Parts: sequence; C-alpha cells; structure tokens
Amino acid sequence: YEHDTEGADDMPAHLKSAVTKTSETIPIAGASLVLGTWQAIYLWEHRSAGHRREIVVHVMGE
Repeated sequence: YEHDTEGADDMPAHLKSAVTKTSETIPIAGASLVLGTWQAIYLWEHRSAGHRREIVVHVMGE
C-alpha cells in the first residue's frame, strides 16, 4: 500500500505531529496568560499547503 492520496508532504506531517505537542495547559491570572519572559505560544502547519484547522480552548475555573 502506498499512501499517496494526500500529497508528498502528508507522511512527514504525520511524523512531525507525533513528536510535537498537540495540547498545552497555560495558567491565567488577571485575564492574562501567565507566561515567562521568554515564553510564547506558537502554532505551525506541518503541511506545505495550509488546511482548515480548529483551535479548541477549554477554560477551567476555581
């Protein structure tokens, strides 16, 4: 079986997503994200052509 229906960048994208984080827990205080001086949130696309993506935010309170 050859996985070729999605394009040449499909399999490398699967491998990259397997070794990178797909979720994150970030504390919030005073309506702001609690990040360190050198911390940031980055989102990236592993495929050559962008596809429709969805970001889900779940806020848990005390």
